[in-house]
Amino acid sequence: MPTAATPETTMPGAPSRLAWLDALRGIGALAVVAEHLLPWFLPALRPFWFSLGVYGILVFFLVSGYIIPTSLERHGDVRAFWTSRFFRLYPLYLAVIALVLAASWWVPVREGVPRDGSAVAAHATMLLDVVSVGGVADTMWTLSYEMVFYLLVTALFVIKAHERSGLVSVLFAGASVVVGLVVSGAVLRGGWLAYVSCAVFAAGLACVVGGWFRRTAACVLGLMALALLLLSSRVPWLGAAVVAVMFAGTAIHRWERGRGGLWPVAVTAALVAVAPLWAIESGWWWVEPDVWLTTIALAAATFAGAMALRGRRLPAVLTWLGLISYSLYLVHHPLLKYFVEVTGDLRLSPLPYQLVMAVLALALILGISALAYRYVERPMQTLGRRLSRRGAGVGAQGAGHDGVLDGGLAGAVSSTGDGSGHTA
Repeated sequence: MPTAATPETTMPGAPSRLAWLDALRGIGALAVVAEHLLPWFLPALRPFWFSLGVYGILVFFLVSGYIIPTSLERHGDVRAFWTSRFFRLYPLYLAVIALVLAASWWVPVREGVPRDGSAVAAHATMLLDVVSVGGVADTMWTLSYEMVFYLLVTALFVIKAHERSGLVSVLFAGASVVVGLVVSGAVLRGGWLAYVSCAVFAAGLACVVGGWFRRTAACVLGLMALALLLLSSRVPWLGAAVVAVMFAGTAIHRWERGRGGLWPVAVTAALVAVAPLWAIESGWWWVEPDVWLTTIALAAATFAGAMALRGRRLPAVLTWLGLISYSLYLVHHPLLKYFVEVTGDLRLSPLPYQLVMAVLALALILGISALAYRYVERPMQTLGRRLSRRGAGVGAQGAGHDGVLDGGLAGAVSSTGDGSGHTA
């Protein structure tokens, strides 16, 4: 059996042992699109007994937690890890930002984006939601928690505390309950947060990648990420709960490898389940107890079911959707806005017309997502792997074989939006 530290080897014609993770991202990608497509195109079909958006968040963050620390440990080199992450995330991210800004004469940039330099600083770090700045594309807010997780994992790795994922997941889950009870929103506010965090982020990552005071820089970045998560997130208890879920994913991976138990995962799940029940900042329909608990149960069942099927051949459409899922995540919401701008409000249209328009919109989204993957994502990932190997030398052997391991949540993320462009 291949270990987490070595590239996977698969017999010709056999299914990839990690294809189940791509299939999970494919399922999540469908949830992402449905979360935003249904309210605009087929509102009568939107479910309210669970939240498609939160379901996607939980599934994708479990995947990130399961994979990202393993990718770092397998690289064994934070420089290679961050080089790979940069070329995985930023090229398409910047391309979508450029698209939205270029089309702003037609569809204005959302009001949640400040019209000053703080928006530039926040987008530069991806720490949008934890400095209370809206992203130019509605779904970008979830990347904030992915970036926070990367910074925390890097700090834990350099101080050799990364094996304590279960304990960390429980601590964050407990923090989500406590923060929800005492905090009604971001404690720290203002554009200065975006500027300061950008400066620290740039200087810290330069040191981490360049090897100057690497341990100190990684710890400073981790502490900054923790402070922003708990003190300046739009919904602090939700941010802590999301990070808890990611570390629970890591704990599952440790358990699978015989390096830990499942009890931290169970405790984390229980604490996350109760976190919004008494939170001061709540009231949205998706945190009503029946909806919230059902959503958590469905996400857990989806992850467990896919894990039980690992090693088996899975539907090609799901693994393909997982492959293009990061493009799908970033481009689908702007494209839906442009599509509706052309067709007009479809919510009161006859059902047959709604169905036709929904199919056309979905085809457009999938086609452009596939093109974005082919001509933006894949070439940049290849360049990133080449630079990672060059920078790390022999120590980075195998870094070019990330495959599914290089996906994480960045493959696709969902939104807790209400379908109108507003997110929690």
